Amino acid sequence: MEGMRFSELHCREVINLCDGARLGEVSDLIFDPVCGQITAIVVPGQGGLMGLLSREDCIIPWNCIETLGEDYILVKFRR
Repeated sequence: MEGMRFSELHCREVINLCDGARLGEVSDLIFDPVCGQITAIVVPGQGGLMGLLSREDCIIPWNCIETLGEDYILVKFRR
């Protein structure tokens, strides 16, 4: 199986199959430093008033990913 680079996942649109919501674009990855495996993707949270107030990132476990498309990532994620 061929590997994938972070640059190939970065900025892909993430769509939640549970409610059809567009969650945003992948901004980061979380990995287990012991085994080196990716455990989650990070999508920046929606900002408050005009995007200026605090926001909470959406951490989506890797096992919630259903499809890695060329331009999108489909997930089943309960918020």
